[in-house]
Parts: sequence; structure tokens; C-alpha cells
Amino acid sequence: MTRTEQASAMEQELRGLLLAGLDGDASAYRVFLQRLSTLLRGYFRRRLQRLPDEVEDLVQDTLMAVHTQRHTYRPSEPLTAWVHALARYKLVDLWRRRARHEALNDPLDDPDNDAADWLVAPVDEEADSKRDIGRLLEALPDHQRLPIHHTKIEGLSVAETARLTGMSESAVKVGVHRGIKALARLWKEAT
Repeated sequence: MTRTEQASAMEQELRGLLLAGLDGDASAYRVFLQRLSTLLRGYFRRRLQRLPDEVEDLVQDTLMAVHTQRHTYRPSEPLTAWVHALARYKLVDLWRRRARHEALNDPLDDPDNDAADWLVAPVDEEADSKRDIGRLLEALPDHQRLPIHHTKIEGLSVAETARLTGMSESAVKVGVHRGIKALARLWKEAT
């Protein structure tokens, strides 16, 4: 069996298990989550070779996202694309959290880290801007914040964002447009 045939067979098996689970078959849904967790573990291990401790947390986070967003899955769409979008979102979220944490914390074992350097260190304006934008985004309602986050920050397409959030494509476009206007108002009020 070729790799493409294996992927297609896995897609059909997982899709069948999820659809049976959505129809109330708890056993099929449990098998779906077990098989999916194995695939997710491999996906995250390949991408987090330097952070192996994060793999299991991301697997669990993604499984929770699959579970809570299962009502947004459209049976006419490939299951693996839907799951991949959720997994990628969790991975990007981890990278952002780590980048924010690392931007705010200097390692203690850094030999070039003088105790007085932090007093005269230049301000990291990019990190400050990202933090400010994050705060402003948190003030928006989900129907504006999520489309902006997925399309403008993560770089997903409108169609991918619609599938991920369960919104229509036009609702995603409207959410981005109105959300950006709301962000501009919030920014003006804050400055």
C-alpha cells in the first residue's frame, strides 16, 4: 500500500469513527480519540524536537479543541484538514506563549548578563506592541477577535478560519472588518 493510499484509508477510518461518535456511538468516539492522539503525538514530536516536554500537553490541548469544536466539523470536508488547522493553532499558540515568556525573562545562567544591564537595556518596542495588541484583541468579542486572530496573526485563509470557527466566510470577513475598526477605536482611547 502506498503512502497516499495509507493516508486515504486513515482519513476514511477516522472520519467514519468521528461521524459514528457524533451520532452517539461512544465506543467509536473513544477509538477515534485514541487513534487521533497517536497521530497528533507524531505530528507534534516532529515539530517540537527541542521541546519534547510540550508534546503531550499539545496533544491533550488539541484533543480538547477537537472535542469542543466537533460540532463545527463539516462531513463534506476532509477531516485531516480540519484537525490539522486545530493542531496548527495549538502549536502556534505555544510558540507565541514561549516567545512572550522568553521576551520578558532573561536566563539566569547567561554569562553576559550583568546585574545592572537591565537598568539601561533598550526597550523592546516590538514585544511591547505585541503585548498591547494582544490586550486590545482580548477586549473584542469572539466574533471579531477570532477572525482577526486566525486571518491576520496566524495567516489562515478566510475559508480555513470559517471552518475552524464555525462561522460563514462572509461572517469572518465582516468580523475582521468590524474588529479592525473596533481595535482602532480602542487604540485611540488608550493613547
